[in-house]
Amino acid sequence: MTALQPPTKSPMTSARRLVIKIGSALLVDDETGAVHHSWLDALCDDVAEAHAAGQEVIIVTSGAIAVGRGPLGMKGHKLRLEEKQAAAATGQMRLAHAYQESLARHKIAVAQVLITLDDTENRRRYLNARNTLDTLLKLRAVPVINENDSVATAEIRFGDNDRLAARVSQMISADTLVLLSDIDGLYTADPRTVSNAEFIPQVDEITPKIESMAGFASDHGSGGMVTKLMAAKICMDAGCRMAIAPGKLNHPLTQLVNSGRCTWFLPAAGPRAARKRWIAGSLQTLGALVVDNGAFIALNSGKSLLPAGIVDVSGDFERGDAVEVRTKDGEVIGKGLSAYAAADISTIKGQKSEKMEELLGFRGRSEVIHRDDLFMRS
Repeated sequence: MTALQPPTKSPMTSARRLVIKIGSALLVDDETGAVHHSWLDALCDDVAEAHAAGQEVIIVTSGAIAVGRGPLGMKGHKLRLEEKQAAAATGQMRLAHAYQESLARHKIAVAQVLITLDDTENRRRYLNARNTLDTLLKLRAVPVINENDSVATAEIRFGDNDRLAARVSQMISADTLVLLSDIDGLYTADPRTVSNAEFIPQVDEITPKIESMAGFASDHGSGGMVTKLMAAKICMDAGCRMAIAPGKLNHPLTQLVNSGRCTWFLPAAGPRAARKRWIAGSLQTLGALVVDNGAFIALNSGKSLLPAGIVDVSGDFERGDAVEVRTKDGEVIGKGLSAYAAADISTIKGQKSEKMEELLGFRGRSEVIHRDDLFMRS
């Protein structure tokens, strides 16, 4: 289903956790491999404004291979996989330095995070990456994320940073993803080849008709609008709105805040509700935690599960696995992602949070199940 008019007020103004994806064509000169520093500075000015307004910002960037191939003398020919990995290893350092310099003008700390597809599929790596990004955002840093091309293989690579950005948005429960592109949004057909292609300002549901507007990907790869719609599906399922917006002009985020031309993909529910729905319906439980009456009351009022409220643990599960939450009578009252393995919970159950480090020998989270990782039955 599509709307004839865009949102009257830009969704950017209410974004709390914002992910921005930047493609190589916007950031790197195709012929020289040099970073477009003036464009990057203008973008980082926009990021700084969002940061100053209290928004949490993550950047997903392409360009490491494009920047790194020149210094290694690999221009002018198609790169093999191992050559791409070598170019990425060089380019990632140069890209990180460019972002660091640009955001340092605003006294904003930058952190580089490299991610592979496996990091988002493996439960414990997923949690580790999520916790790292959450911590960086709480410390008011701007994480700059790229696919870890220097170690990824052809079988596990994302292959495009549109879907990487969507997976990151899903991972950290972002409410807004902006894909900066060389096109200003979704059309009924390719506007470069079809003169009467109609612009679509808003999409509320990705139907087969919407998917057909992107064309078809080859067997050897995907790109363009195809991967953008794949990213939109991931985002909408996660309760995250997404924009396809033009990025070539300076200050693209400011233009978007001012209701500039773009296509918005708007989900029916927010990220928190979507995440709880995913926990409730998609994950197999590997154990159970029995809680006392005080914990039961606290959980029903929206609190996290602390070790003091746990009276028993069953099952063989690891950190990040899904577990049931039960009362002493055996009633299943909820389901959540455990921040600790079963053996560790057996050690800390019934204890105050401040005793956890002493008992376990390491300092972890104070909650056994955080409220954002917990679905409670009504």
